Amino acid sequence: MQPRDLSDHVAYEAGRGIEEVARELDRDPSEFIKLASNENPHGPSPAAAVAIRETASSVSSYPKAAHADLTTAVAGRWNVTDDQVWLANGGDGAIDYLHRTALEPDDDVLVPTPGFAYYGMSARFHHGGVREYALSKADDFTQDADVVLEAYDGERVIWVTSPHNPTGSTMPLAEIERLADETDEETLIAVDEAYGEFADDESAIALLEGWDEFEARDDVAVLRTFSKAYGLAGVRLGYAVVPDEWADAYARVNTPFAASELACRAGLAAIDDEEHVVRTVETTRESRAYMRDNVDTHVWESQGNFVLVEVGDASAVAAEMQERGVIVRDCSSFGLPGCVRITCGTEDETGRAVETLNEVLADLDVEPSPTGESDAEVADT
Repeated sequence: MQPRDLSDHVAYEAGRGIEEVARELDRDPSEFIKLASNENPHGPSPAAAVAIRETASSVSSYPKAAHADLTTAVAGRWNVTDDQVWLANGGDGAIDYLHRTALEPDDDVLVPTPGFAYYGMSARFHHGGVREYALSKADDFTQDADVVLEAYDGERVIWVTSPHNPTGSTMPLAEIERLADETDEETLIAVDEAYGEFADDESAIALLEGWDEFEARDDVAVLRTFSKAYGLAGVRLGYAVVPDEWADAYARVNTPFAASELACRAGLAAIDDEEHVVRTVETTRESRAYMRDNVDTHVWESQGNFVLVEVGDASAVAAEMQERGVIVRDCSSFGLPGCVRITCGTEDETGRAVETLNEVLADLDVEPSPTGESDAEVADT
């Protein structure tokens, strides 16, 4: 017996961890810093850490009350109804729930390239097809409705990542609204705001609820996560905010108790820990500015907790930085073989990353790239 044909599926490549790299290089883990996975440099919300410890003795019970309590807390945060909040096992789980709800066999989704591989992976798991729209390096990965509409052909779901990973660009709400206006009534605009806390823009939840100058819509859904600003990547907790018309679908598509007891209790504590989020966002903004001002090659403007850097040969530069104790993300897997992505770290981590990168660029004879074009050259090493 064999599994079904998975030849069209591409495995997700996660950023490498310190322990993994240290074992491979036979080095002490304390020699390394990891700025490859867009994790919170300050760790989890302290309140969430306390909640996890206090909850440990009760994990023998299913998280029915905690699940309901967190749903209400998230709904209150966004001024939506409880039924509009779909808790999930990370943002990935929310992607799955939206696809389970929207896709019939052979429906297509439209996803950005470069972009998060799991949009396409999830669509294929649910027997959907995948088409792409391209964000142009030459245009600094600008996101607007026209970029998507040029590729649009009636897809059931369009994924917009704002802020976008790995580039850090955003799509203004007016452009998301125009995209929704100019696509079919049965096309869902799914806006992934995993990095939303770090951006200056208002959440696309404004489009669902008709805040400010916008009219309420039934063709936009928004994804959020506790992994980044709240520092809870390890407990896997995310959610979607959906239109009222979709509310009753959740019970039909979710897994039983979609978020664990530990995750729900951590989320309940973290959502009120504004001090931790403010500190994290401030650190991110300072780190982004420092890297743009001090890296000796092109660094794109970013609204995420990371920056994308033009280095000519990403694999060579990332490997050499790793040898020197700084783990960054080689973006070849995103289709950007000339770029690395560097997570915003603490002041010390950011300083070390910039110093190491500049030394590597000099040692490998990489030509500075002030425009972001792929004109950097890397000597044979």
